[in-house]
Amino acid sequence: MSMILFACVVRVRDGLPLSASTDFYHTQDFLECRRRLKTLALRLAQYPGRGSAEGRDFNIHFSSLRDVACMAICSRQCPAAMAFCFLETVWWEFTASYDTTCIGLASRPYAFLEFDNIIQKVKWHFNHVSSIQMESSLEKIQEELDFQPPVVLTLEDTDVANGIMNGHTQIHLEPAPNFRMEPVTALGVLSLILNIMCAALNLIRGIHLAEHSLQVAHEEIGNILAFLIPFIACIFQCYLYLFYSPARPQKVLLLLLLICLGNVYLHGLRNVWQILFHVAVAFLSSYQILTRQLQEKQSDCGV
Repeated sequence: MSMILFACVVRVRDGLPLSASTDFYHTQDFLECRRRLKTLALRLAQYPGRGSAEGRDFNIHFSSLRDVACMAICSRQCPAAMAFCFLETVWWEFTASYDTTCIGLASRPYAFLEFDNIIQKVKWHFNHVSSIQMESSLEKIQEELDFQPPVVLTLEDTDVANGIMNGHTQIHLEPAPNFRMEPVTALGVLSLILNIMCAALNLIRGIHLAEHSLQVAHEEIGNILAFLIPFIACIFQCYLYLFYSPARPQKVLLLLLLICLGNVYLHGLRNVWQILFHVAVAFLSSYQILTRQLQEKQSDCGV
């Protein structure tokens, strides 16, 4: 029998299920455990970090970070380190696949049901790959659990009475891991300086044109926007280079497209060399953003 039986991804603030694995177990005890998992999902904001709810035949493990939590129903034989390693892997896969804005705007249950394929793939891996192949990853997770034990509940504790906790559960706060980016390179600093320069030039020209075009026809509005939109895009490029953000390639492509289209539109107000300079800086910044990755993944669990 598999040790990891069921997994789901939920939104922490309201317990909204975002995705879940296909359920092949229909015993009465398992269905009761599913019911208690749904109840616990509504209270995850009270248990930041990692936690476990222990039962007679099954355990519920959960791991939350920011507004996304992963939960799993495992057999009693499943080691806690393996369960949390699995949950952390699913969390990384989910947050890499979906933007935080999309997650926050989700209004219906299982809005990302297609992620079930990834959950099933990771679940199969953990259920069928020997622990020896994941030894280093499991040892790392076990050290974290020894240093910062997860919240321990019983399945009976997950039942809510008038929305009030029963009072005898201790809550251990787990510090959220930081998204550490690779060190800034000299070429990256140069791209930031050039990007700020281009942003300043766009802003100055846009404001100057707006001040002298209040009584002019609507054609000038397009020129003003063609300066101000690349200005905003340059600022966002600087942000994407300095800080981690999900769906970075899509955002980089959009910003690059806006800058290129804006400068092409300005042909006549700018000469060819000026346009080439702005476009070249945009390409350099885009390259630097895409090549500067997270310094290290918080957990590499063999998937």
